[in-house]
This record gives sequence, structure tokens and C-alpha cells, in this order.
Amino acid sequence: MSVGKVYLVGAGPGDPELLTLKAIRVIARADVVVYDRLVSNRILETVGAGVVRIDVGKQADFHPVPQAEINETLICLARAGRLVVRLKGGDPFIFGRGCEEAAELEAAGIPYEVIPGITAAQGCAAAARIPLTHRGLASGVRYVTGHRKANEPLDLDWASLADPDTTLVVYMGLSNIEEIVGQLVAHGLAMSTPVLAVCQGTTPGERRLCTRLGALAEAAHAAAFSGPVLFIIGRVAGLALERSGHDGATIAEALSVMA
Repeated sequence: MSVGKVYLVGAGPGDPELLTLKAIRVIARADVVVYDRLVSNRILETVGAGVVRIDVGKQADFHPVPQAEINETLICLARAGRLVVRLKGGDPFIFGRGCEEAAELEAAGIPYEVIPGITAAQGCAAAARIPLTHRGLASGVRYVTGHRKANEPLDLDWASLADPDTTLVVYMGLSNIEEIVGQLVAHGLAMSTPVLAVCQGTTPGERRLCTRLGALAEAAHAAAFSGPVLFIIGRVAGLALERSGHDGATIAEALSVMA
């Protein structure tokens, strides 16, 4: 039996219409789809009725399927001649462990291909109609993770991240938002810096929070978000503040959660 192939596919931020044409094509050909928690139900609905689906989703502090087992599953399925789509929310190589899986597939001699996806930062910003870079507001953008494995301390270069001329996008940062805010302020970022938090971006359940950095921690917890939250910190987020009709001066004003 000939060896199959694994496609590491980015499912985008949630809206199935943001899937690439190439992603749609390989999903249609798949024998098996191995998918993560952040792959939306609307995207899973595009998977054919006869295709085997394997849920390997993880949550913070809850990993029912260890990464080593996921790697071995992909290898075994391909060795059995299957065409496997490893479907990941956003882009497989941006905080998606896609590179780890690619390394294991390569070491095992399994053919694989990476199909990029729109990462959450791009999708959420576009849905909110704000740029990640803008002349006069942000000359660059940084993506960082706000959560480390086994709850290890956030060992980030806070001095460089607290740059008013850069848009900072924090993935998976809700549980550590107090530390993130504290470190950014301690390293010089103004408490008045605009912030846009987006939960379940580009999906029908999307919610947004417009606020200022100094009010962010309390407002984010008060919002009681359900699902993954992305934080866009920087002057560009001020465009969302303007549209929300408030300046984020107080918690009551900051807690502007919009459909």
C-alpha cells in the first residue's frame, strides 16, 4: 500500500468564507479530518458526510489528546494510505504547533504540505474595520502568545513590546491579562493606549470590547467572554474606540460589547 499524505491546513479565524480555495479543495478530497477546538462548527460543516473526523482539541489546562499522540495519529493514518487534513484554526504555523507536527512527519518520511490560513489577528482586525499597521499610527505589528505551556511565566521582551509605534496582538491572553497589562505599563506603555478585545472573531457569536489599557483587565473579566479572545493593543485600536462612541475613561464606558 502506498503512503498517503498529510495537509496541515489553516482554517482561518472562523468564517468559512475566509477559507482559501486550496483549503476547500483538499478538505473535499480528504479521507480523514483531524481538527482542533478552534475550528468552528460552520467550517466543520464543509467536511463531507463520509469523511472520518477526529477531534483532538485542547483547552487551557485540559489536553485530552497529548501532542505526541496527535503526531502519531497523523503518521499512522498516512502510512495506511489515507489523505489526511490536519485542520487548525487560523494559520497552522502561528501559535498552532504546525511546525512541531511538520517536523514529526518529515522525520517519519511522510509526505506533507502546509496550506496557510488567515490568522486571527488579520481576521478580527478586518472584521472590526481597523488596520494592524497605519501610516502615522503604527509602523509595525507584533504577535505574541499570552499563555505558556504548563502555566509557565510569560518570559517576553516587555521593553520592546511596550512600543507606542507598534501594534501588539496578544493571542490566548485572557487568563494572564493582569500580568500583561502590568508589564506593559511598567515598561512605559501609556495606560491610555487604546485596546480592542475580540471574542470568537468573524463568527456569528463575535463580541468586541473597546477600552483603554488601564481599564483592560477589569473590563475583560467583566465581559465574561465565552471562547477565545484576541487583544489588539495600540493606536490603531483607537479607530474602534471612536466608532464605539466613547473614550474608555471608565469601566462602565469601556465595557462596550457589540454584536
